[in-house]
Amino acid sequence: MKEEVSESQQKAYPVRMILAVAGMSSSTWYDKRTSKKNKERPGPKPRVSEEEIIREIKKELGSSRFVGLGYKKLHNRIRKHLVVGKNRMNRIMREQNLLAPVRPKSNGSSRSHDGRIITMLPNRMWGTDGKKFYTIHDGWCWFFSVIDHFNDEILAWHTSKIGDRFAALEPVRVSVKRVFGSLEQDVCQNTGLFLRADHGSQYDSKDFQKELKFLNLAYSPAFVRSPQCNGIIERFHRTLDEQVFDLNVFTNIEKTNIAIEQFVHDYNLYWQIHRLGLKSPIEYRESFESKSVGNLLYTK
Repeated sequence: MKEEVSESQQKAYPVRMILAVAGMSSSTWYDKRTSKKNKERPGPKPRVSEEEIIREIKKELGSSRFVGLGYKKLHNRIRKHLVVGKNRMNRIMREQNLLAPVRPKSNGSSRSHDGRIITMLPNRMWGTDGKKFYTIHDGWCWFFSVIDHFNDEILAWHTSKIGDRFAALEPVRVSVKRVFGSLEQDVCQNTGLFLRADHGSQYDSKDFQKELKFLNLAYSPAFVRSPQCNGIIERFHRTLDEQVFDLNVFTNIEKTNIAIEQFVHDYNLYWQIHRLGLKSPIEYRESFESKSVGNLLYTK
């Protein structure tokens, strides 16, 4: 090791001696002399700078209709006009503290569910459920909806002050009328459609079951204390909480309906779903329908 000159004594001393007096090792000395702060990453330099990527991420987050978007959904949007790798975007968002919070995984089920609730065709299984929400003037109110297990599209929804069997039936009837064109007796016969619901008192009631029999809509009850069986609608309700109810305080049910209507519209058109290849419910359904028409024309 070479010698260093003392400024006070104007004498040369071996570096090893100086380090021994200071209680430092030679590796520590040379590690400090070699600055690593400005060391560039190995490999070819990317065309797009990190500053530009950060600007695009913040711009997309600021203009998004939804909150809490993860890096995969943002990457799917930004890559349409900016070339950036998914792993690089994940690293940048993590360093800038822009990643969505990680949700804890929990399962309080008393019975495991290892079946498949996703369908390969539309209108093969619908899920329905209800949830409560609070307003200042109207107090606790109810939200009921129907979702298609094929593409997670919300077919109909309904809110009411009283969450009884008749309120639970409303979105089911609207969905049947929308898809099959009428509410006549046996309109759902031979359609292959099942309705999935939990064991809430609304769905086990005689009036609800009587209406299903009138429509000839097959009933597929979930396992007791097994929310996975109705997981499609349960997942939507969590999204509804995160995007609407957790962010707003509503004065009455009418104001709530305005916010829900806007969110359901945006959800069906723009909400990216991972299992659908980051397509929205309507995008996925339209893509499926166009492929089905193409296959039909090809076979002819």
